[in-house]
Amino acid sequence: MKYLVRDKIFAIGDDYWIEDEQGRHAFLVDGKALRLRDTLELKDPDGHVLVTLRQKMFSLRDAMTIERDERPLATVRRKRLSLLRNHYRVTLVDGTGLDVSGRILDREFTVEYEGELLAHISRQWFHVRETYAVNVVREDADAALQIAVAVCVIRMAERERED
Repeated sequence: MKYLVRDKIFAIGDDYWIEDEQGRHAFLVDGKALRLRDTLELKDPDGHVLVTLRQKMFSLRDAMTIERDERPLATVRRKRLSLLRNHYRVTLVDGTGLDVSGRILDREFTVEYEGELLAHISRQWFHVRETYAVNVVREDADAALQIAVAVCVIRMAERERED
């Protein structure tokens, strides 16, 4: 299933909808302004919080946490010992990990679990510069988690570029 993201308004305090392939509202990204740290909530169309994304405070390396029901679900970090600058590791609370690699700032990257493709993030399907798709390849993959991972790594890569 493909989800359409318009990242022109990718700023704290801004809310924006992510649409499904039929153009229906699938997820709302709610940017929480006036918080001590970078915080976003990914909500369903009825307003229920599915996952919360937070910048990890007091971390030696830039990291973001993904929480579900106010409990940690995953931590996203740039991979330390990688020849590729755009390689991130998502460590789930159960100890398993997802690999994210590609051209993050160009919105051309993949999310994999043990070499198996879970999601492909790309602008190639769109002519509008500020638009990209999160194509969740596996039907049993958690779409909210895949979108949260994409949002996290893009925010982290943009912050790294600014520094």
